[in-house]
Formats: sequence, C-alpha cells, structure tokens
Amino acid sequence: MHDWNTKGRDRLARLEAGQHFSAGKLVDPQRLVAFLEAILKPGDRVCLEGDNQKQADLLAKALSKVDVARIHDLHMVQSGVVLPEHLDIFESGVARRLDFSYSGPQSARIARMMFGGQIELGAVHTYLELFARYFIDLTPQVALIAAVSADKEGNLYTGPNTEDTPTVVEATSFGKGLVVAQVGEIVDRVPRVDIPADQVHFVVDAKRPFYVEPLFTRDPAAITETQILTAMLAIKGLYAPYSVRRLNHGIGFNTAAIELLLPTYGERLGLKGKVCTHWALNPHPTLIPAIEAGWVEQIHCFGSEVGMEDYMRARPDIFFTGPDGSLRSNRAFCQTAGLYACDMFIGSTLQIDLSGNSSTVTGSRVAGFGGAPNMGSDARGRRHPSEAWLRAGQEADPAAVTPALRRGRKLVVQIGETFGDGMVPMFVERLAALDLADKLQLELAPVMVYGDDVTHIVTEEGIANLLLCRNGQEREQAIRGVAGYTEVGRARDRKMVEHLRERKVIQRPEDLGIDPLDADRSLLVAHSIKDLMLASGGLYRPPSRFRNW
Repeated sequence: MHDWNTKGRDRLARLEAGQHFSAGKLVDPQRLVAFLEAILKPGDRVCLEGDNQKQADLLAKALSKVDVARIHDLHMVQSGVVLPEHLDIFESGVARRLDFSYSGPQSARIARMMFGGQIELGAVHTYLELFARYFIDLTPQVALIAAVSADKEGNLYTGPNTEDTPTVVEATSFGKGLVVAQVGEIVDRVPRVDIPADQVHFVVDAKRPFYVEPLFTRDPAAITETQILTAMLAIKGLYAPYSVRRLNHGIGFNTAAIELLLPTYGERLGLKGKVCTHWALNPHPTLIPAIEAGWVEQIHCFGSEVGMEDYMRARPDIFFTGPDGSLRSNRAFCQTAGLYACDMFIGSTLQIDLSGNSSTVTGSRVAGFGGAPNMGSDARGRRHPSEAWLRAGQEADPAAVTPALRRGRKLVVQIGETFGDGMVPMFVERLAALDLADKLQLELAPVMVYGDDVTHIVTEEGIANLLLCRNGQEREQAIRGVAGYTEVGRARDRKMVEHLRERKVIQRPEDLGIDPLDADRSLLVAHSIKDLMLASGGLYRPPSRFRNW
C-alpha cells in the first residue's frame, strides 16, 4: 500500500527534534546552533531569508557555525546572497548548491567561488521565477525567515519589509516543511498578523531588529550632468510621447535623476498628471519631492527603504499601509504588478551587446538580476490596453492587417552612460555572461534582459528606438549609433546611422530640442539627502551613513 504522508512524518520528526531546544515554539538563542543541527539534514533544500533588503542575519550566523560533519551539502534556494555568512556556508561545506536571484554586495566574492568550484550553481533566477519554483521543484524542507515581532502563539508581524516572507512561508509550510522565524521581540499582541501562527513552527527572539540594506537610496549630490541629460532625454523622448503613467524604475542614479526632474523639467513640459502617476516601486527617497508636488497617485512596493517608515505612514493615500499605519510590501505581488500592470520598465545595466541583450555579469562580478527580467520583459499574457502599450505595439508591427489583433508592447528601456565607472564601456561585442557560461559549463548564460524585449536604449548620445528597426542590421546600427566613443560606437556605419536618424529610429538631444548645456544640476529639485529630508517635512529619517549634517 502506498504511503502518502512521508513529508508529514518527516516534518513531525524535525519538530520533535527541535522541541528539545525550545519552550513551546520559543527557541533559546544560546542553543540556536545545536537547534539547527537537530532540525536540518544533509542535502536539505533550505531557504535562508536573504531578500533584496531584509536579512535573517541571526539565523545566517548560526547556520555558518553548524558542524559540517553533521550538516553538509545543503541546497540553498534564496532570493538574495547579501551577507558574508551566505557564502561562508559554501566555503565550509555546509552548503553546496545554490539557486538565487541577486547578490549585489557579494557579487565579486560569489564570482570567485563559482569559478573556484566552491558553489554548484543551479541557476540565476528572476524573483518571480524562483518564487514559482518554490511551489514546483524547489520547495524548501526548512525556511529560516525574519520578522519584526511575534506574539506568544507565534503570529508574526513583518512590518514594512514584508518582502518575500509570505511566499517563502506559504510554499514551505503547506509543502510540509519547517518554518523558523527570528524576530526582534516577543509582544503580547502584534500590530497586525502578517503570518499566522499555524504556519510558523519555531520562533527565535533575537532581541534586536534584523538587518536591512538601504538598497534604493541615492544621494542627489552624486548625480552628474550626464545623468541629468539622459533623464531629460527619457522624459521628453519617451515618457511624454508614450504618455507613460504606470511604470517601474530600476536602481540607479539615472532613474533617480528622472525622479528629481519631474517637479522641474517635467513641470516645464506640462506633463503633471499625464505621466508617472502609478508605480510599482520601492519607496525611493528621491521620489519624495514628486509625491509632495502632486505627481504621484499610488505606489505599490516590493519592500521598504530604511528611514522612509514615518513618511509612508503619513501618506496613506499613496502607499499600501495596514491598520497600524505601516507599509505592507510584498515582492511577489509587486513583481506581478510590474510584469502585467506597468507600461514601462526603465533601468540600468553593466553590459549591452549588439542585439540589445543586457547583463550584470562582468569578468569579476556575478551580481544576479533580481526582478529586472520580470519588470523588463514583454508579458505575452497581457490583454488589457493602454495608450503606451498600444503605441509601442503599433511601432513594432505597423502593417498589421487587423489592428485589433495586434499585440501591444511593454516599453523596456535601458538607460546609462556609454562609459561607466572606471571608464568601462557599457557596450560590448560579446557579453561577459557568455564567458561565465563557458567557464562553468552552463547550458544557459545569465542574461538579465533579452534583446528582443528591449524597446529603447538611452545614453547621453540620444535614444535608439529599437521598435522601429525592421531587421537585425538596423538594430545593430541603432545600438552602435548611441554607443558614443566606445569601440562598439566607433565601428558604426555612419551613413546608415544618419539614415536611421532621419527615420527617428535614433534621436539626438538636438532632435528633441534639448541643449546638452541645459543639463545642469540646478534642474534637480533636491541637491542632497538633507534636501530630501526637508522636502518630507522631516518625516524621512535617512540612515546615518547618508547624513553629513
């Protein structure tokens, strides 16, 4: 007779083993390492909550200290590889295989370890892709998560940084896995129940908040005139003609410059109420002036941002907040909103090739790409129209016999300077991601946004509208045409590039009536972090690292 409850009995055995180190659900922090050794088994799939920003740091430290003779060869399935401990466990042999999405702060170290054979790479995923696999073939046996507080029953309050937690818990708990939560404090009653107690098996009182990375904070003082120029090009050359109201901004100074130009340059162009009204976006501090000036109607957030808690509490019409006033973020829901409900994604990358493929892999870094491939892809399942979506579709397929059957297109924009930090060119003949695939014998190179999804490229040289290209040769020359003095740009066919310019496939600043000399820092509505704090009425409380006053 077939046994249909092997997973349930396995969880029960783990529960019983863990209860030797707990009083009810509450685990003694002093015995945390021994507790993990009791509930884990060699080869387990483990989700250690490294999110984009929030980290189960106490649990990560404890996991890095387990006896490798007892716990080894774990398969880590987690969104972010952010803390040193996330990689320490691979150096020690506690973990062997990794499926992840993002590794920003650890991008150099993870590259060395991959090349050195210390990490067996499953795949670099988009966030939604990894979340989906939690419910299919990467369901964790154990999830180690983080929350702000818990009550005595084990109900969890996640606060503004809910992020990935509901998705991780849902997959693990209902997949007959074990959920362990570190919390900042135990309270009589949580402000709201974000994760019900019956989905949480053990709680560890860390007696301090979990670590959160202020990933989306950009200091206006660091924005350059070149970045201001690219922002002006984007606003006048893309946001205005396509009437982009629903959008996502990627991380970077170019998009921060756009946010700081809306109340000045955008106002001058008469775009208020016509563009940038609805967002899928973390609470960027650089968006505060635009919110205060009445540009923004609503924002749904992937996660929070350090110091923005009081500001969001005071702006409930803009942000999704709970009865306690705190933000309710949710990365899975917001990624879905960015994929299906937004008309534009605009973000930066490290490399772009001649087909428009982009990657954040270089010879010395494997940064992953988080949610950019979800934001920056054309959702084939979309069925609702909008002005921007329909116009982009018409440009891509002007000869459609039946216009009502023509697909629209999401605007997917890569924005950046032709040369990045250290004068490293953004445009390349061959992506470093292909070299990584060769070295690690990967069947699929980690491309962030595929070229056939990219609709526009914006640099200080102008805008390349790839929707208007009718063949591969035109596409290559359009990209070369905005690649500036990089080797890729210098190899352009000048006659063909001028022909593309005549057709408005390429638009230079002067073609849009923009004088590059007008790209001055005086256009920014805020010039420092302090200006952002003042614009918020003192509600924004920047992290100490950004305070210079």
